[in-house]
Amino acid sequence: MRSSTRRRRASAGRRSSHLPVGDAGGCRTSPTRSYRSIQWRNEHVEGHRNSVTGQAKIEGVALQAGDIRGGVHIHSHAPALLPVPQQLPPAPARLLGRERELAMLDRELESALPQGGRCLVLIGPAGVGKSALAGSWLRSRAEEFPDGLFYADLRSHAPGGPTDPVEVLGAFLRALGLARVPGELHEAAALWRSATASRRIGVLLDSAATAAQVRALLPGAERSVTVVTSRTRLGGLFMDGAGFFPVGLIDPVAATELLAQRVGADRIAAEPIAAEQVVSRCAGLPLAICVAGARMASRPRQPLAATAEALRREADRLAALRMDGEMAVRGALDASYGLLDRATARLYRMLGQLPVLDFTPETAGAAVEVSLDEADGGLDALAGAHLLEERAGGRYRFHDLVRLHAGERGRAEDTPEQCEAAVRRVGEHYLAAATAAEALIMPSHRSLARDYHQPPLHAAEFEEEGEALGWFDRERDQLSAVLRDAARSRRYTLVWQLADAMQPMFIRLKPHAMQVESHALGLDAARKAGDRIAEQRLLTSGGQGLRSAGRIGESAQWYAQALVVARGNGDRRAEAQALTGLGHAHRILGEFDSARARFAQALVLREALGYRRGVGLIRIALGEVAVDVGDEAEAVRQLSAAIADLTSVDDPYEVCRARAIRGRAHTLAGRYEQAGAELETARAGFDTAGSTHWRARSTEWLGELALAQGESDLARERFTVAHELYLSVAAPDTARLARRMADLDGRD
Repeated sequence: MRSSTRRRRASAGRRSSHLPVGDAGGCRTSPTRSYRSIQWRNEHVEGHRNSVTGQAKIEGVALQAGDIRGGVHIHSHAPALLPVPQQLPPAPARLLGRERELAMLDRELESALPQGGRCLVLIGPAGVGKSALAGSWLRSRAEEFPDGLFYADLRSHAPGGPTDPVEVLGAFLRALGLARVPGELHEAAALWRSATASRRIGVLLDSAATAAQVRALLPGAERSVTVVTSRTRLGGLFMDGAGFFPVGLIDPVAATELLAQRVGADRIAAEPIAAEQVVSRCAGLPLAICVAGARMASRPRQPLAATAEALRREADRLAALRMDGEMAVRGALDASYGLLDRATARLYRMLGQLPVLDFTPETAGAAVEVSLDEADGGLDALAGAHLLEERAGGRYRFHDLVRLHAGERGRAEDTPEQCEAAVRRVGEHYLAAATAAEALIMPSHRSLARDYHQPPLHAAEFEEEGEALGWFDRERDQLSAVLRDAARSRRYTLVWQLADAMQPMFIRLKPHAMQVESHALGLDAARKAGDRIAEQRLLTSGGQGLRSAGRIGESAQWYAQALVVARGNGDRRAEAQALTGLGHAHRILGEFDSARARFAQALVLREALGYRRGVGLIRIALGEVAVDVGDEAEAVRQLSAAIADLTSVDDPYEVCRARAIRGRAHTLAGRYEQAGAELETARAGFDTAGSTHWRARSTEWLGELALAQGESDLARERFTVAHELYLSVAAPDTARLARRMADLDGRD
């Protein structure tokens, strides 16, 4: 999506001057930073003084002046200010039976600050209420975290395995306004620590699997607090200075009060013995009490004794399953399940078979082949029975133990074919929706087959790119879960087609780790399915993903394989694409002769095909290689031809890229006036296109131009602006430019 452009213009007199962001007279700050105390002064020849003093917060672009003569044009493309993250899921308004635990956490917060922030680990059995305790406590201390509250479900017991920390870091960093996340865990974790270093934040990491999974997500800021919940003792976090807090069962008084919240105090008072039996048979486990309470609340005329008796029977039958309180939950779940109507019970069982963690009416409708209204009603009924947890945005989720119960009931009451069909329909639902989004965002990419056992019941419709991209962003975890499950189940066609359909998400949202994994699974599936065209596509797009993730050597290997397959298929367009990718990989590796040879081969093929845009792109690549080896004349020749080709096909963005690189070639050749004109024109074009990365690169090259002309102060200003822009998109150039700025400071 292209960001909108706001233009503010003040003009008087006949002279016009431009004040680029970061130049004297303008003040640009990152939209995610607050400046508590600012002293900013600008002396003018006419004696005017601009100043900002005291406690101030400046967002975006600010211009302060006594008089303006001529024209001032400020083009602001800063991203819209994001709200302070408040990601915690809903928590009970009043937490019963946890006064001791809350007091312990409060005392820990008020103790001396440890180095690197606090990490508090809540340990206890499933269903005991660790998440509710953690969320309620963090909410109660929200004033301690003015820079936001973050939440991640680490899914230690999810069917697809624990959450990859890179996925969590991606979500956290996007919430802070950083659009791109490094694909390597150590780089993403370092960026997370850098982005939160001066912030006061709270983080809830729910259902952690291992200490290593948690360690990568610790912000490390001095005033930060990270609360971790887990069923297992994460002993490795002792080394990180974590505090450990056991969470046990609630006492009978609190359990009775919790039950009264669900069914009403009058019913408890009318049948105190039955209420006591229900509490006893729920073993002090909050989840079991809530499930039993939901059962009784749905039967207001039924005596409490009926539920107490049902729990006694189920407890006898399931006594062998006792483990950390699970028996109490299973008994309560069986009792509640027995009260569901036939359609809702089937929905419950089929949801238990699915690999996805979140459910929407669309996924539920696909699972059991009902309308969206019927699916929505079924989800609401399950949430009312406390068998589903309602989440934000009309989504629902199982508690881990409830998911196990639903899965068991499905395997016991439905045939394997019925269960498999539900999983297949949901997988094809995601394939159809991803394909619809793909067709809207990247219509030229939508060319390979899509196969369905039956037409998807609820076809997705997207009206504009932002809506389609938003769907990809919301559903990325579900897409990964479907892909992994399909690979395990050997549904090879679904695997490679879904991996291919997700390409717009990979290009626009840059989830590098997910892209690499998806293409590895998709490539393996295409080969096992014997589809050579799909194999070639996955090799090419997978090579691009590896290059984006910084795994250049592997990227070159994938492109080399793609070249062999494309030639075997007799596909000259695909052959040119593979050669282009191989050339880019070799150029990054510093193998310039090989890169130039691959680009030259691709150029011949694209010229023969009459693919003029492709010819222009190859000429840009040849121009970049010429700049790398210091052949400025060849660079200008190739880039000028590229500009002509790309102008003829109306591709202004790529024209700007060619101009920027040609401007750098002019700088290296000492043609400074031409270089400045080219780079300023290119930067303005990237402003219009909303391309942060290339805006940063052209600004950096303008800094190089200033340095070549001996203007070190101007060079430093431009490098600083470029560095902030690189940082905002997590570009690998950030560290390189920081080192260059440090070297420049060392010369002074």
